[in-house]
Amino acid sequence: MKGVSFVEDKAFDLLTRLYGELTEFRQDMNAFRKTTEEDIQSLKNEVLQIEQEHGTRLEALLDGYKQTYEKLELVEQKLDALSESVEQNDIKIKVIEGGRK
Repeated sequence: MKGVSFVEDKAFDLLTRLYGELTEFRQDMNAFRKTTEEDIQSLKNEVLQIEQEHGTRLEALLDGYKQTYEKLELVEQKLDALSESVEQNDIKIKVIEGGRK
């Protein structure tokens, strides 16, 4: 019966060692999960900050574009008015010069 006790002791030692390794593995995995969750949260915060910064910059850029477009339209309107005035003056000059001949 001494052989059975020896096998039982070896089996018990093996189970004890496996339990210890499993416990250590679980602790390592919990630490890894915690670190990973912290890294993910940190990345989320950075992405939010980038989105806010770029959103503000994009909004300012679009405002600048809108102002430029509005100024361009105003300049085009003034240019059209000046062109019309020049055309009318050209007609008047032709009429005046035509009357002199």
